[in-house]
Amino acid sequence: VKLVESGGGLVQPGGSVRLSCAASGLDIEYYSMGWFRQAPGKERERVSCIIVSDGTTYYAGSVRGRFTISSDNAKNTVYLQMNSLKPEDTSFYFCAAAREWCEDEPDDYAYWGQGTQVTVSS
Repeated sequence: VKLVESGGGLVQPGGSVRLSCAASGLDIEYYSMGWFRQAPGKERERVSCIIVSDGTTYYAGSVRGRFTISSDNAKNTVYLQMNSLKPEDTSFYFCAAAREWCEDEPDDYAYWGQGTQVTVSS
């Protein structure tokens, strides 16, 4: 199983970026796919998650209304559209796959990507 994130980079405050998570070795339709982030010195936190089979989505309060998670089953890929970015969104972003529900805790996710850095700065 492999999850590969892409799309990170440097973006100005108020800007947008779309992260992609391409999966191989598993069919995302049978998993819940989460996006987590971790900044230096902080715990890894779940930003968003989607139960791919029925499209149910979850968001952390800090990103609700600004971030949108989606999936493209044909491409076996999950996306995180990030709008109205703030400096506090600066972090390393990971995608992860859970076998059943959108769990809160990182330990409940079976597979992880290597992550991609998003830096929000002027």
